[in-house]
Amino acid sequence: MKTASWKAVGHGLLALAFVGVAACEIEDATTETAPSAGVAATDFEVDPSFPQTLPNDWIVGQVSGIAVDSRDHVWIAHRPVSLSALRAGAAQDPPIAMCCVPAPPIIEFDTEGNVVQAWGGPSENGEHDWPEEEHGIYVDHEDNVWIGGGAANAGFSGHYVLKFTRDGEFLFQIGQGAGPEATGGSTDTETLGGPAAIHVDAQENEVYIADGYQNRRVIVFDAETGEYLRHWGAFGNEPEDGNSNADEQFQGPVHGIAVSDDGMVYVADRSENRIQVFERDGTFVEEFRIRPETGSMGTTWDVALSPDPEQRYLYVPDGVNKTVWVVERESLEVVNNFARGGRWAGELGWVHNIAVDSQGNIFVSEVETGKRFQKFVPVN
Repeated sequence: MKTASWKAVGHGLLALAFVGVAACEIEDATTETAPSAGVAATDFEVDPSFPQTLPNDWIVGQVSGIAVDSRDHVWIAHRPVSLSALRAGAAQDPPIAMCCVPAPPIIEFDTEGNVVQAWGGPSENGEHDWPEEEHGIYVDHEDNVWIGGGAANAGFSGHYVLKFTRDGEFLFQIGQGAGPEATGGSTDTETLGGPAAIHVDAQENEVYIADGYQNRRVIVFDAETGEYLRHWGAFGNEPEDGNSNADEQFQGPVHGIAVSDDGMVYVADRSENRIQVFERDGTFVEEFRIRPETGSMGTTWDVALSPDPEQRYLYVPDGVNKTVWVVERESLEVVNNFARGGRWAGELGWVHNIAVDSQGNIFVSEVETGKRFQKFVPVN
């Protein structure tokens, strides 16, 4: 079993010194089989028993990414740095409270909500970067784990995407560095600019990145080698930084992305309350808007597909209206929404990301003061 070490830093925040953690023994993946295809549901209710209590007096910060793997295990990326000294009082030197200790930033849960393993953080030997504020996670068809390093509250903490094995072995990094100078803009083919979301297309073994907070584009790389393949902006246009015309360019952040089995790419342009649909090569197909009168940070925070063979529905979390929209994929019409704003189980704050397992269960993560994730089960 690997170990972790943490230290307190200034301003009441906690930072990860180094974590290469397996908090629990990794279960044998060969004993599990892929579940059967799930339902295409339009209404859901919360499962308040998920997840189970964390071990080791752990606590999570803002949960800024959530994913489901081939075993229906749930993975989260959270932000230890978002925890105040009081929230993580047991980690102070000396401790100021009985509880708690920041959990490692990447955690895997089984189908019952128990922790399987946890790891992540800056590498001991400097072989890869690690973002100050984690943003996005995806587990691909080969059980590789992809981590995003997008925007931070006080600037851009990391313009890169990291690829690891399931147990946290580093494979490669796309993009580099922190600060505005680390990105070459939306037409650069080697750097990223505030990547917000990741999706690996298993059919083509390509990784799609919503690149996203500073840049205004989708960019695609070979998922095996990290080689650049193509990119595009809104409506399939060449992306143009600084263009405030929403009829020509993404206004950003380009915050969510998903690729359907029939090759449609769904891209969430959050502040414009819209999702644009493309073919794999970037050919624009159509766009639709959800509650377009919504202001502030917009309605389209992420996007996921239902697990039925036709992938009939899109699920879109909305952190401003604090709900999840259900969109029929063929008509691109909203057919329902579930959950409302609040702090109790089944209510939502800044609902940031969404993932769906093979049975049709939905998992949503919350940032800002929410600092949690929840499971919703189909009721129809």
